[in-house]
Amino acid sequence: AYPERKLRDWAHMLGFRGHFSTKSRAYSTTLGALRQVRADYRAAEQRAALGLPDPDDHPEATTLTLAHWAYAGNGHTPGESWLAANIHRDIQHNRETAREHRAELEAFEGEER
Repeated sequence: AYPERKLRDWAHMLGFRGHFSTKSRAYSTTLGALRQVRADYRAAEQRAALGLPDPDDHPEATTLTLAHWAYAGNGHTPGESWLAANIHRDIQHNRETAREHRAELEAFEGEER
């Protein structure tokens, strides 16, 4: 009946008013729970594809982490320290020279008046 209205395309919405995520608090689940179920399913699917055992079947199994952390040190290398000290010395020298020239210029301008 009424094929031109394409009601079949909208049959899933019949008797349901509102947005797809609108749900009854008493008879529905949360979207977080649905996401968790989906994540668990995908993890199981991936384990099966890789041939890994289900962790629930082997509760005594542990997770092996393949990583090695080593302290690399802090601060500058000796060469970087030398370079930083020389740059600092040059900046200080330039500032002192600029102060001296400014003082001389102010003194000179004071004499002209």
